[in-house]
Amino acid sequence: MKLIGLVCLTMVAFAVNSILTRVGVNTYGMDPLTFAAIRVGAGALSLGFLVTIQGQSPLESIRNRWKGALALTTYMIGFSIAYLSLGVGMGALILFGLLQIMMFGWAIFQGQTVSNMRWAGAVFALIGLVILLWPSELEVVPLAGTLAMIAATVGWTVYTILGQALRDPLQATAGHFILCFPMVAVFLVFTSGDLPLGGIVSALCAGAVTSGFGYALWYRVLPQLPTTIAAVAQLSVPVFAVGGGVVFLAEPLTLRLLVAGLLVLGGIAVATIQSVPVGRK
Repeated sequence: MKLIGLVCLTMVAFAVNSILTRVGVNTYGMDPLTFAAIRVGAGALSLGFLVTIQGQSPLESIRNRWKGALALTTYMIGFSIAYLSLGVGMGALILFGLLQIMMFGWAIFQGQTVSNMRWAGAVFALIGLVILLWPSELEVVPLAGTLAMIAATVGWTVYTILGQALRDPLQATAGHFILCFPMVAVFLVFTSGDLPLGGIVSALCAGAVTSGFGYALWYRVLPQLPTTIAAVAQLSVPVFAVGGGVVFLAEPLTLRLLVAGLLVLGGIAVATIQSVPVGRK
């Protein structure tokens, strides 16, 4: 039960992070790359501080963290650029749909046994996600935004897979954010526009709390999760994000949202039933 609670808390953190990003970029009009740089910088500072008060050196945390930092940078930059042209719903559909496919593919490549219940749960959850996020009217998907979101999905998939083998989630996440910051900051030369106070506050909260601590918590639970369960669980994030939009941003609550939410959450429940033990072939 503790593991389930931690996973749920992590998914909620991811959803709140999405809401904060929407507020910062859409409501306050901050440049997406500027938002990403502030977000990563805030995460690096907060995590570096926590590592320090635990008696560890932030410089030590960056040792051998380049793979994770590159994956995180790819995600941050790809995600930010994608939302310059993609709608929120279509972007999330591309990200979480492809994430599931990539992680299930990785599990099969690694020789993990995927039970029928997990396949069924994944299908139900993905159907619910499509119902939730599929455009209600004909919409042309921008090629550049799609390619950027695909890159972001690759980055987040690699970041998630790497986390399954880590023993010190806080130190690892701190190292990734510290190394990621200069990589993201380089792209500020391509940005322009004002720095609205609301956007800055949203980015700071997203970086220091829902990104930094949320990712550290995700790295803590990942070693205890089979790859396929980690994939299916993340399909709940868009549902929580839309639900948060209803509560906090006064977005409409529709029958479509209710049906899709039940399918996604029900699919996750089905996928977690251990009908066949997960192991190696």
